[in-house]
Amino acid sequence: MLKKILSISGKPGLFRLISNGKNMLIVESLATGKRMPAYAHDKVVSLGDISIYTNDGDMPLPEVLEKLKEVANGDKIDIKAIGNDAAVREYFKKVLPDFDEDRVYTTDIRKLLSWYNDLIAANVTEFKDNEIAEDQAAEAAEAADEAQTDKK
Repeated sequence: MLKKILSISGKPGLFRLISNGKNMLIVESLATGKRMPAYAHDKVVSLGDISIYTNDGDMPLPEVLEKLKEVANGDKIDIKAIGNDAAVREYFKKVLPDFDEDRVYTTDIRKLLSWYNDLIAANVTEFKDNEIAEDQAAEAAEAADEAQTDKK
């Protein structure tokens, strides 16, 4: 699921990939549902490709979001109510106790919490499990297409 959810540098919020055009992507805002192009010069990153630094290596964002959902009981997080930077870092320690405190900045944590809220608001609540099923379904569809091509 998170492979098709995108962050576009310079544009607020998260976007769902709708289709590919020539030298651009067609994306839809999760918040407003408005569609727009994202061009080759825009910095576009899939949430499925992001990871968080830990003391033992990197943890993929879908796993971090699952842990965050457990801590937040599946509810949105009031980021302003958490407080200052030190309080935000303490809250994140509940989610990911072994995150690398030197390489993960407070702004990164705030952005992650904001993305989590955006995903919950858009009724995206499964961060990991569906992704495996989607990958398997895509592989099955490709195999079926190849089988059809081989028959011709």
